[in-house]
Amino acid sequence: MTTPADDTDQELSLIDHLLELRTRLIRAVLAVVVCMLALVPFARTLYSAVSEPLVSRLPEGASMIAIDVASPVFAPFKLVMVLALLLAMPYIIYQLWAFVAPGLYQHEKRIARPLLFAATALFYIGCLFAYFLVLPLIFAFITKIAPEGVAVMTDITRYLDFVMVLFLAFGFAFEVPVVTVVLVAIGLVTPEQLAKARGYVVVGVFFVAMLITPPDVISQTLLAIPVWMLYELGIVFSRMVVRDRDAREDAEASDD
Repeated sequence: MTTPADDTDQELSLIDHLLELRTRLIRAVLAVVVCMLALVPFARTLYSAVSEPLVSRLPEGASMIAIDVASPVFAPFKLVMVLALLLAMPYIIYQLWAFVAPGLYQHEKRIARPLLFAATALFYIGCLFAYFLVLPLIFAFITKIAPEGVAVMTDITRYLDFVMVLFLAFGFAFEVPVVTVVLVAIGLVTPEQLAKARGYVVVGVFFVAMLITPPDVISQTLLAIPVWMLYELGIVFSRMVVRDRDAREDAEASDD
């Protein structure tokens, strides 16, 4: 039976957690704002860098256009907001980790730390993969197959939306190893089940790539094959997690 003192302690504990969560959220927002303020002076330069995969492959005399009146202002600013969020992501993840870490067991912390680092790194790698490899191939393909007499002049806002979708698609797709390890770590699946489902995963990966990439075989293949390879990598790491967990359980059993 709980006493009034126990209820008061629980209420204070809840309030303390909410106050800490508010502090963490404020710090995360401030980090994004600081990154935005640092990037705003370079907004035009950053947009030029992001648009380079298309601009460098446009036919001679062609250029990007701005359909809306405010597009030359809003498109670079939108890019700055997205880049600020991406730059601040490690700090945001750290604030999230600092909030939940006190409630985790030691072995859970040992697994969570590398997973958080890997998730962040893989997301950035996916975005870089899209920028340096996928976008140049896509735009080279698009500009070459444009019908005779059709001027390829993309609106700057629509181009940015297209690029951001690809960045997010490849960034999240590259999280496959982390997802597989987490599923195995919490006991939902086993590495053997993941290996048996390989055929279905390959078909599903190509189907999803067809839905979220432009309608060309190049970009679909460039998304599907790396995700498949990352799935295989996730199986390897998940087996390591299982071996570590079994070893820890055997050690605890021997201590008892």
